[in-house]
Amino acid sequence: MALKKAVRRFTATDTELDQERLVAFCDQHQFTAMTEITPRTQVRVGGTVRSVRLVPRAGAPSLEVAITDGRGIATAVFLGRHRIVGIVPGRHIAVEGVAGQSGSRFLLFNPVYTLYP
Repeated sequence: MALKKAVRRFTATDTELDQERLVAFCDQHQFTAMTEITPRTQVRVGGTVRSVRLVPRAGAPSLEVAITDGRGIATAVFLGRHRIVGIVPGRHIAVEGVAGQSGSRFLLFNPVYTLYP
């Protein structure tokens, strides 16, 4: 088994290894997988911040944070915020709230969030 892991480590790309580590991190913290999100339900998802962007919604600023768990992407939307200290691409984060759906995207508006080192 150790030999198999060693061979995998040397033959896999960095992207594949990062994705495997991210999935393991999310499974360890028992986050809901992005592929298992159901609209209009309370979910706790987590992973790595993929992007942070400022988008105006109805004339007010909103901060959109794309979060990936290695299997899919969900977007946390913080209404009325220009930025949140500590939320930067590459940071591990968990968000909890009611999931909504806009097209094929899952959105969590003003979720409770936890930052991980």
